[in-house]
Amino acid sequence: MAGLQFHEGRIAVYNSDNVDTDRIIPARFLSRISKLGYGELLFSDVRGPEFFMDQPEAAGATVLVAGTNFGCGSSREHAVWAIQQGGFIAVIALKTETSPGYSDIFRQNSANCGLLLIELPAPAHSALVAAGTGATVAIDVAAQTVILGDQKFEFEISPASKDQILKGQDLIGTTLEFESAIGGYEANMNTFVGK
Repeated sequence: MAGLQFHEGRIAVYNSDNVDTDRIIPARFLSRISKLGYGELLFSDVRGPEFFMDQPEAAGATVLVAGTNFGCGSSREHAVWAIQQGGFIAVIALKTETSPGYSDIFRQNSANCGLLLIELPAPAHSALVAAGTGATVAIDVAAQTVILGDQKFEFEISPASKDQILKGQDLIGTTLEFESAIGGYEANMNTFVGK
């Protein structure tokens, strides 16, 4: 995965709450044996002339603006793969006092696969929705800000997820940073050595 420090791109607004993983990628596609080819299946059961991704303004969008509790439902990395292969590098969701922007499992799968998740409170999220599909935003991961015109919105991200996104590492890559220490420990450990 390539690291991500700064990104400027157009948004696609799908301001719908409780979008579950089966809407993102229907379960019937989960039996494929490859990690490729999911982008064309993104939201396949709800696509149509009025769907946000099928509007001309959404062409080439790289930032998905969603409602609250995005990615709820069953755990499937396929949902993250479909979003990424659909051209999105980040998802911005609404966080309220009673609902997170993302389900916990979707959040972890996204971190594992390098998809940047951002949660914004209602005023900032509403500004993005009002700007509409096709508007340009910039995301500064290091500064933890989303920039829309002359407006800047700060977002929180866990230090571990931020580090992974900046470096472009998955969990294996993060573990391999400690490869020499792990090797040294393994070389000196004799717990499983027969005597």
